[in-house]
Amino acid sequence: MEMNRYSKIITQDPTLPASQAMLYGIGLTDEDMKKAQVGVVSTGYDGNTCNMHLNGLAQTVKKGVWDNGMVGLMFHTIGVSDGISNGTTGMRYSLVSRDVIADSIETVCGAQFYDGLIAVVGCDKNMPGALIAMARLNRPSIMVYGGTIAGGNWKGKELNIISSFEALGEKLAGNLSDEDYKGIIQNSCPGAGACGGMYTANTMASAIEALGMALPYSSSNPALSTEKESECLSAGKAIRLLLELDLKPRDIMTEKAFENAVTIVMALGGSTNAVLHLIAMARAAGLKLTQDDFQRISDRTPLIADLKPSGKYLMEQLHRIGGTPLVMKYLLKKGFLHGDCLTVTGKTVTENLSAVKDIDFESQDVIYPLEKPLKGSGHIQILYGNLAEKGSVAKITGKEGEKFRGPARVFNGEFELVDGVRSGKIQKGDVVVIRNVGPKGAPGMPEMLKPTSLIMGAGLGKHVALITDGRFSGGTHGFVVGHITPEAFDGGLIALVEDGDTILIDVTNRSISLVVDEKTLAIRRSTWKQPKLSVQSGVLFKYARQVKSAADGCVTDEA
Repeated sequence: MEMNRYSKIITQDPTLPASQAMLYGIGLTDEDMKKAQVGVVSTGYDGNTCNMHLNGLAQTVKKGVWDNGMVGLMFHTIGVSDGISNGTTGMRYSLVSRDVIADSIETVCGAQFYDGLIAVVGCDKNMPGALIAMARLNRPSIMVYGGTIAGGNWKGKELNIISSFEALGEKLAGNLSDEDYKGIIQNSCPGAGACGGMYTANTMASAIEALGMALPYSSSNPALSTEKESECLSAGKAIRLLLELDLKPRDIMTEKAFENAVTIVMALGGSTNAVLHLIAMARAAGLKLTQDDFQRISDRTPLIADLKPSGKYLMEQLHRIGGTPLVMKYLLKKGFLHGDCLTVTGKTVTENLSAVKDIDFESQDVIYPLEKPLKGSGHIQILYGNLAEKGSVAKITGKEGEKFRGPARVFNGEFELVDGVRSGKIQKGDVVVIRNVGPKGAPGMPEMLKPTSLIMGAGLGKHVALITDGRFSGGTHGFVVGHITPEAFDGGLIALVEDGDTILIDVTNRSISLVVDEKTLAIRRSTWKQPKLSVQSGVLFKYARQVKSAADGCVTDEA
């Protein structure tokens, strides 16, 4: 294999003896010096189930790189556990971690001049962070997903991570014993792997596989499976082919490829976080993907997967019937995907799927026929109105209804909301408003999983709506609208809402409105003052000063 320009800078430029000396120092031979160097980055760490096994998988990836005649060199970047940080002030760091991951991978590969990159990633922000870095670097790259966790069980009840959050709501409502509460908590996560439903991790893994930046089956191969081990070894052969072809991320991450990614998100009922992340990934690749593109694709793409949080099944059940490629082949045959897009296999989507079996609707009910979908169009809806002049993102699967009108119950942050659930302040018919939790206001745009789970657990899920300038976990379900832009910190109308104001959410007309006369709003505006940032130093301060709005993907590297 002929090396590309990146390796030549390190290994063949005689003006860089120190570089060569260090490479000899780590044990490379003269023969190794002629080989391409591939960075293998792991987001592995001991602190959560999503990432606890990734360093082991990365070692397998590294072996595959060496077995295919290249030098594999491991390095690491951070991870933040959404499951552990949710419901705490630590959740402010979650979305921030996406950009720290991107920056750190770009920094290492840019400094070391690695020819190629393989990222071994697990939890939610690991994946878009890695893909943003790959798009910036534009060197042959592959993402390897750490895989989904197995489902848990307590007294015959199937469990997953969201079970633990909703159990708290049940306990607070007096509907769950201490024994059962502890049993659910202890058994929701039985081992390694990312959260098992179509939450953000599995959503982004599926989207990135459809985008073409992961090997087929990567998103649905379970964490602890022979298939995942085989995939990790195969990544070495695949990255060599990409280097030989000089096939780079921006060759793969095209407009049509992003349409494929958004389509699979809609078909599978994926997380609203995909809107933020795919917009950011596209911008890193020099493309303009907007919220309106999500609406356009949502309008034409039925929801066909009965996956949690709103459905019955986990990713492991999708794996058993044929995984993400099974769904992709079905969508391709029906004209919903662009088959000519290139992928990290060096082949097109059509070529990758040619040997995949056709879906059998008689033997399974995880995936529904397009002619009899769970919902006739996508569950992600982009709403505009005086409450969201620059847009908002709703997750409506069809079970919640498509219209909600009610009085506002306003909370400045999720901790006030928790107190509101405990005190009974929230009543059936209310529109719960959680504000000052946006990208700048929090800062960090934390997920509102604990509030939505408490509302569900308290039995109010079908009877209230919730709107926020924050965002939601992929595990969130119910009548929810997030990413409200402009956020409260920037003077968006959500900052002026008061208890008892009427709010109208109309998904059919894609609108979200505060039903208060302009004279009253003018008076409120005259007394509103932008709050001071809640932090004055550190990474959260830097983030608040740099971050763009949710409508722009919360990117941090643009003027």
